[in-house]
Amino acid sequence: MDVSQLAQTVAIYALPVLFAITLHEAAHGYVARHFGDMTAFAQGRISLDPVRHVELMGTMIVPALLLLATGGKFAFGWAKPVPVNYSALRKPRLHMALVAAAGPVANLAMLLVWAAVLRAGVELPAGPAAEFLLRLAMAGVVVNLVIMAFNLLPILPLDGGRILVGILPAPMATVFGRTEALGSYFFMAFAVFGIYDSTVNNGRFIAGLFQPLNQLAFELLRAIASS
Repeated sequence: MDVSQLAQTVAIYALPVLFAITLHEAAHGYVARHFGDMTAFAQGRISLDPVRHVELMGTMIVPALLLLATGGKFAFGWAKPVPVNYSALRKPRLHMALVAAAGPVANLAMLLVWAAVLRAGVELPAGPAAEFLLRLAMAGVVVNLVIMAFNLLPILPLDGGRILVGILPAPMATVFGRTEALGSYFFMAFAVFGIYDSTVNNGRFIAGLFQPLNQLAFELLRAIASS
């Protein structure tokens, strides 16, 4: 992928990614406030302003460097986590699980919105505007599907790990909670392996891991286009 193609890809995906992380993080804060924790609200994190959720290193620098290093084949990043004081929740374990689930649910809702935009775009007369809208909507579907699925992995501190801590029996939850310190090593290893796989193996292994998601996205897009 040359520089111009990479720039086009970034331009298409930037808006869906910003929407995805903004609503994902704001949903965590909103549900936390609903269940009694005002931390995110007090810090202004229940907001649809992307600037409040963007982290310079994780949202911009790391993904940009990975894209450049792999020729646009691999990217990985994160947003600024919404602060949650779980002890302030009225039912800490149950409500922690619901706060964690709010982010992926927000991504599912956005996926459906982008799918509706895609369906509307299919009906537009052919032209540059229609093509741009279709590419933007397809990116929105894929981005939210990937973010939702990745965050539901049962690994702390991801949302899937938080949900597990909230629903497991207390002794098992305590043991599992101790693995959170290992989460940063997992993400580092994933990023390093992504670079290796993209540059040496042309991204085949990572593509294989995400093949079920890619297939689901393809079937969804095809169903929308043909409906």
